[in-house]
Amino acid sequence: MKNSIAKVMGYMLVIVLGLLVALPNVLSDATLSRFPSFMPHERVSLGLDLRGGSHLVLEVDRPAMVDEWLQSLTQEARTALLEARIQTRGIRRDGDALAATLADPAQLAAARQALSVLNNPAITVTGTGLPELDVFTTGGDTVRMAPTEQGITARLGHAVDQSLEVIRQRVDQVGVAEPTIQRVGGDRVLVQLPGEQDPSRLRALLGTTAKMSFHLLGEPGAAGVETLRDDEGRSYPVQATVLLAGDRLTDARVQFDQQGGQPVVSFRFDGVGAERFARITSDNVGRPFAIVLDDKVLSAPVILEPITGGAGQISGDFSVDEANTLAALLRAGALPAKLTVIEERTVGADLGGDAIEMGIVSGLAGFGLVVAFIVALYGAWGLLAVLALTLNVILTFAGLTIVGATLTLPGIAGIVLGIGLAVDANVLINERIREEAAKGRGAFAAIDQGFAKAYSTIIDSNVTALIATVLLFWFGSGPVRGFAVTMGLGIAISMFTAVSVVRVAMTAIARRWKLKTITIKPLLPFKLIKDGTRIDFMKARLFGIGVSAFLSISSIILFITPGLNYGVDFKGGIQLELSTTGPADLGRLRSGIEGLNLGEVALQEFGDSNHVMLRLERQPGGEQAQTDAVTKVREAIQAIDTSARIERTEVVGPKVSGELAAAGLTSVILASLAMLVYIWVRFDWPFAVGAIATLILDVTKTIGFFALTGLDFNLTAIAALLTLVGYSVNDKVVVYDRMRENMRLYKAMPFRDLINLSINETLARSLYTSATAFLAMLPMAVWGGSAVESFAVPMVFGIFIAASSSVFIAAPILLFLGDWRNRRKIRNREPLQEQPA
Repeated sequence: MKNSIAKVMGYMLVIVLGLLVALPNVLSDATLSRFPSFMPHERVSLGLDLRGGSHLVLEVDRPAMVDEWLQSLTQEARTALLEARIQTRGIRRDGDALAATLADPAQLAAARQALSVLNNPAITVTGTGLPELDVFTTGGDTVRMAPTEQGITARLGHAVDQSLEVIRQRVDQVGVAEPTIQRVGGDRVLVQLPGEQDPSRLRALLGTTAKMSFHLLGEPGAAGVETLRDDEGRSYPVQATVLLAGDRLTDARVQFDQQGGQPVVSFRFDGVGAERFARITSDNVGRPFAIVLDDKVLSAPVILEPITGGAGQISGDFSVDEANTLAALLRAGALPAKLTVIEERTVGADLGGDAIEMGIVSGLAGFGLVVAFIVALYGAWGLLAVLALTLNVILTFAGLTIVGATLTLPGIAGIVLGIGLAVDANVLINERIREEAAKGRGAFAAIDQGFAKAYSTIIDSNVTALIATVLLFWFGSGPVRGFAVTMGLGIAISMFTAVSVVRVAMTAIARRWKLKTITIKPLLPFKLIKDGTRIDFMKARLFGIGVSAFLSISSIILFITPGLNYGVDFKGGIQLELSTTGPADLGRLRSGIEGLNLGEVALQEFGDSNHVMLRLERQPGGEQAQTDAVTKVREAIQAIDTSARIERTEVVGPKVSGELAAAGLTSVILASLAMLVYIWVRFDWPFAVGAIATLILDVTKTIGFFALTGLDFNLTAIAALLTLVGYSVNDKVVVYDRMRENMRLYKAMPFRDLINLSINETLARSLYTSATAFLAMLPMAVWGGSAVESFAVPMVFGIFIAASSSVFIAAPILLFLGDWRNRRKIRNREPLQEQPA
């Protein structure tokens, strides 16, 4: 029980470094700028829900990419066969393949050989693999070429890699600070832009391919002429032949027309492009000339004279923002493939500021309630737990800073809940030390035995919570991952602060004051849970199971009807929060938006009469239909009430919603199975069965709570369920650990009496830990706001359910399984009776 100098200095070094790393997070910019260069300057990055901004997930349009690939392949195949002097009756598109029909079937092998030159190995992140194309013959005179799955995957990967750079250049062109642009999976790009609050402009900037080309106009209906339109809906007969492509542009800038003062976009070609542009305009004076961007006519002026300077202008009915976006697109260059916005979330800066304020206030209130409760329970010794909790929060921020994590509002909820769970270790230790002191042990012996006996329980309870946290991070996304990171860091750090630091501090205090015994007394004039309680919990086991079964069956009925209020995360669609200067006119808003014919519209006041939540069902027509609907709704809202401001936008397409729903269900199932395996390994199969059976009942009740209250069932709801899975098993583990200990001490004690004894001995810990977790989450459930409502409110409910089920559900199930196991052992020991002749 001696604290070595090396150990104490090591702990102090970790704490001091943690303080220094976390310090910049509470300093102003001016103060931080005066810090020496060798001091830490990094801060925890704030998520978009705290500082405002836009979050988009874009996906490469696979059908469009394959279609463009086959178009270019058609020309390449025609050229390859021509060079090989192989005549064809035609090369046509046949589904997702090309079919070249030969004039002479005898040249079939030669044609296949000639086309094989176009078949390159598919290069992916894992290296060079199978060919891009499947080249084969059919019908005796036809060679077919079809893209292979590996070839398509490789092309998608290359398109994403090229798109990252183009998107980065486009974002840089409009001057957005600290953007996040990264690849997600094989065919997606994540873009987060703080401060960018105009999603329509953002979609135009990022979702536009920006392939620019110059064409002559032709006669309507003539061969090689297609009809294209402009923004006003006017039609133009455009010749399909591209005279000059936009890849020859070197610059594009916004200027203002000297006559009308309207914004125009001026552009300039490189040397080759300037020469070709001069030749085109010289040969076609007096003819209309179409400038086309992504199959849309921007302008179709008449060529009045040759343009030899290599520069020109695009005029149109542009606003300044539209002209700036077009210029940025042309400067950055075209995307290699079409990108579709499949998920969009936008938060206004004001709403982000309010979220920070609510998060800080509710977090501090939760911390204050926990501190008050711990000090009331353990008096002066409770101050050590407060010190451990304070260090836990500081070191969690230091950890977030070091790993470069992003702090979100659910992340703040994770820190707050982590505080409540970190107290669990201190409660276990204090209760164990109190038990050892009651047995007459001296101060050092009580401390030593208290920590030793609490240690395995702390490990088991933290591992179960970490299992749920890891799965939450693995299957979650965005803010939910932020919750998992802060929660995981808090749990891991609590092993250092609540166990190592507190042990050193308690030993130092006992040695400094030469304590003979440890007396942990509450500040209250009475104990909440008296020592030596002998409640016969198993007497009420049938009643407890009956009530639990009734509530779970009722929850299943509620799940079926009326069902859960699925958020846009799971059912797709559009959700907007808007604020008005005065009380919102819901009737006028509803009639105006219903006139857009976008399906069912749900409007409700949110918080107060000046804030409205608007929901639209998922639009038919795929991902693009969702973003088109958002534009219409925004325009309609502005036409109805010019003072209205869109504070938050969430758009989730059908593809993403299906993926999120599947990931959420998978994570809950895997978490439950992981708990089953862990408890089976650490204890025995009856303990595992009892824990999982109780866990299923706890989860069903929580789902019933969602159905009954109408809370949004979204990604944060899945976070709540996974956290409750970990917390529920955590609560059972403490009782199980004491049962396992008592089974070794009292081998002859009836199993029912042993269960009752174990529950009574851990009753104080179970109630105190549940109370601290409840108090930590209560302020966030009350004041946390919409971003954490679906997490904090069911967590408060779930904590109560988990605490009661440990006593009245898990223990009776274990009693039944234990008696059954004992009966089997007795039966196996009975001698076989002699069978009659």
